[in-house]
Amino acid sequence: MAPEQPAVTDTNDVAAGGVPNIDRLISQVTDLIAELDGVSASAQDLLEKVSEQHRRHAENLLHYAHLRTIDIRGLQNSLHDLGVTSLTTAESFTRGRLELALNVLLALDGRASDIDVARLITDDEKADLQLDRNASALFGPERTEDVPAHIMVTLPSEAADDADLVYGFATAGMDLARINCAHDGPEQWRRMIANVAAAGEKVGRRIPVSMDLAGPKLRTGAIEPGPQVGRARVERDDAGTVISKSKIWLTPRLDSLPAPVPGGLPGRPALPLQVDAGWLEMLQVDDVITLHDARSAKRHFTVTRIQRDDNGDVTGVLAEGNKNAYIAEGTHLRSNYEVTRAGGVPATVQKLRFHTGDSLILTSREEVTAIPTSPDEIPRISCTLPGAVAALKPGAPVLFDDGALAAEVVEVVDVKPSASEGEGYVDALLKVRRTKPSGQSLAEHKGINLPETDLPLNSLTDEDIANLRFVVENADIAAVSFIRTAGDVEYVHEVLDQIAREHEEAGRSDLAAKARELGVVLKIETIPAFANLPEIIITGMRREKSGLMIARGDLAVELGFDRMGEVPGQILTLAQSAGMPTILGTQVLENMAKAGLPSRAEITDAAFALRAECVMLNKGPHITEAIGILNNLAGKMGRSQRKSRIMLRKIRSWSH
Repeated sequence: MAPEQPAVTDTNDVAAGGVPNIDRLISQVTDLIAELDGVSASAQDLLEKVSEQHRRHAENLLHYAHLRTIDIRGLQNSLHDLGVTSLTTAESFTRGRLELALNVLLALDGRASDIDVARLITDDEKADLQLDRNASALFGPERTEDVPAHIMVTLPSEAADDADLVYGFATAGMDLARINCAHDGPEQWRRMIANVAAAGEKVGRRIPVSMDLAGPKLRTGAIEPGPQVGRARVERDDAGTVISKSKIWLTPRLDSLPAPVPGGLPGRPALPLQVDAGWLEMLQVDDVITLHDARSAKRHFTVTRIQRDDNGDVTGVLAEGNKNAYIAEGTHLRSNYEVTRAGGVPATVQKLRFHTGDSLILTSREEVTAIPTSPDEIPRISCTLPGAVAALKPGAPVLFDDGALAAEVVEVVDVKPSASEGEGYVDALLKVRRTKPSGQSLAEHKGINLPETDLPLNSLTDEDIANLRFVVENADIAAVSFIRTAGDVEYVHEVLDQIAREHEEAGRSDLAAKARELGVVLKIETIPAFANLPEIIITGMRREKSGLMIARGDLAVELGFDRMGEVPGQILTLAQSAGMPTILGTQVLENMAKAGLPSRAEITDAAFALRAECVMLNKGPHITEAIGILNNLAGKMGRSQRKSRIMLRKIRSWSH
């Protein structure tokens, strides 16, 4: 997009007495219309690549994007003062809105006009209707006119085996089901999709399925684990009285997977341990198990439950104690004068700890395991995508763990290989610029964001491509992460075309057609994606079914929270200018879904989210109630608001 130009206003805009200079305004609006015509003329080759049904909206996108490169606040104020228009709802029909404003200005100035107002009004209405049709093609038809926004619900893992849970989502108002490919696997996904289809049949409407492709995720590498010590903990009330005992769950040391800890146990979770099968078989209810824990404290646990399989073999023993115990790998357990060693104790998780001003090294060496060091040593941690480290430049920001720890590149060193090291690698020396006042811990496998670094990565990994084949065969929409440029969108289209050709060669014409018609949602979650948004949208419009997702979580990390008040609204208006349906996601009614009670701010945020064509809800134990609240709110807002246009419906509360 072009750099911002000066405001379209000067001292000649206002005539004597403070009345806007109409002749000057006519000239300004005429010039703007001519500029938009020039934009159209220069973009014919680009527009011809767009799907024919989207071409008109693609041209309007270019017009609106061009208008947003100019500061027209002075013109807006003058037009508003005359009661003409403020151009604040010009997204869906930018040139037409300018023509309508010009027609009124000419009339105010007593000049004749040949502008076809009736045609412009009809075209404006067609633009709104086309956005609705595009949304219905991608997300499915609207349930009612009063609920224009679709509700997308992220399916938890339990949705694979709990058909009633999915049916509850559907009856509460779920319009689309979302599956995150970063979790579970193809077998679980198939069962989820089958449960969604069954729920749709019961409620009398088809519920499409959207699947999120993870994209190339930058994460921190391994950190050396701590000692193998686990805790069995009591639970106490405010007076210090034990209200729930500490528990250990003993299973035989076998090649097969151990029996899971029984569900529904009160208090803190039981600590799972593996012991010799013969020792376990001799235990009886009320037997006492004695041990000395990692602190040399003597502890006693009493057997309260024995679980057996169909053959009568012991598969698990539950024992309870009155005190906390820190039990290490290899700890001796004694009962009935027989001894065994505790096994299967996972290593404790270690983290690196940083304060503002500390240094760390991000390295491209994948085999490096970070070691928590003394304050005098600079910790070194690897990155799951080594090429990202090589792309860093001094001064570039590096954000860890959703921005909880912010650092800046000080120096990038290309380390040449030695005889013992093999290949060379890149070390980036970072300086921590922001943490919590008390410092910030950094664990392994935490996300890394590089908002100002051009990464040499495709938008789809090999795993994403394999999952995309699954989506073509089983779902309706592929939501693609890590979109940064129009080239990323083109690559997604190329992969889908290749999948279509593979099905054609195998004689599966139905799947080939589905690959070409599959809905594609482009997730906007990075600074480059926002900067390149017009090009990304117009490239996405080459397919008939396309949309955007505003992933506010990752976008907030990259942009900073100070810009998140305006950026989602800007994305929504640009998408509206293209007639491209949009999903607004991340943390909508999150407190409601997790805790069962929405905050006041959440309701206001949800009302804003309903300006999008689709709103995404994430997982939580109270998600069904959250769907109901959003569905009810959508009905109320649908009667009061059309995108950014306030609809002046009757307010009964004011009737008196």
